[in-house]
Amino acid sequence: MDLIHLQDAKMQKAKPSRGKGYTAGSSCITNIVINNTEAKIHLDSGTFCTCVGKHYLDKICTNWQDKIMPIEGINLSSARHNMHPLGIFEAEIIFPHPEGSIRLKVEFVVLNNCTSQHFILGNDYLNIYGIDINNHKDRYLTIGENQRQKFAFPLKKREITVIKQVKNVNKEKPCVKSID
Repeated sequence: MDLIHLQDAKMQKAKPSRGKGYTAGSSCITNIVINNTEAKIHLDSGTFCTCVGKHYLDKICTNWQDKIMPIEGINLSSARHNMHPLGIFEAEIIFPHPEGSIRLKVEFVVLNNCTSQHFILGNDYLNIYGIDINNHKDRYLTIGENQRQKFAFPLKKREITVIKQVKNVNKEKPCVKSID
């Protein structure tokens, strides 16, 4: 391979001291509304499919077993062990935003032995909806073709942003956009 023009990339933030580069990372966990309940979701481009652990789903949607679709022919594993899929849970998730929230229809693979305390939006739905994670000076995500509407990642783990404005979403349809 011939390298024709090589230049150094410009850093967007100050580099940590030598041997501490791993401390510069941030999670891609943000806030959503699902089943009229506030929840967290991890946007994970390294995850093959969108999923949720059974125990976390029990906290958000107590009757999810009544709505589960069968799943066949899939083998999933994490870095530690094989995952045990129970089925598919279809849901609408809402990314709250003061200028207009966005609703997505998503199918989560429900995993029996997943210990995550949030939903995981995998590469499948990141791709389907054109969700971009931007790691500029201000970290944010965009959904679909509207690159102007930016959804910020919370600065602190427990910070809840904008969610309080999205109560009773079914009654406030004008503030919710749906992307199919």
